[in-house]
Amino acid sequence: MRNLILVGTHAAVLGLGFALGVYLLPILTAPDAPDREVLAASAEAALFKGEFTRDLNGSDFLHWGEGAVSVSASQIVHEGRLAPGPDYRLYLTGEFVEDEAGFNAVKSSAVQVGNVATFDGFILDVPAGIDVGAYTTVVIWCEAFGEFITAAQYR
Repeated sequence: MRNLILVGTHAAVLGLGFALGVYLLPILTAPDAPDREVLAASAEAALFKGEFTRDLNGSDFLHWGEGAVSVSASQIVHEGRLAPGPDYRLYLTGEFVEDEAGFNAVKSSAVQVGNVATFDGFILDVPAGIDVGAYTTVVIWCEAFGEFITAAQYR
């Protein structure tokens, strides 16, 4: 019985350590976010604006975003905060989604803009050939775990 308890407690600690590592590693290895002045200057060229909010159906205490999103033909700028996590990607979709099921339903028609590596604001260049006017919504998605983080309708 004692050995079973030891194995159980060691497995629990190992599992907790792994989970903390998955959560903390992106925070520890994240590059510095752009300065607020740089974010604000880049946002001035926006054709469209939207807002990440914490009250979406797919958001919870570990998966959320807040702040302004500015979309121009060449850049997408976020001035705000995201819950930290691994392997975040920014997608554009043709319709607003607010949870995993909604995003999974439209993911095949969504376009991936790039990786999000900072959690206190970011600037992503829009790849050539993507017409931001053909989409309506910015979605942050955790590719590694298939988790919805947040979304903002900009048009």
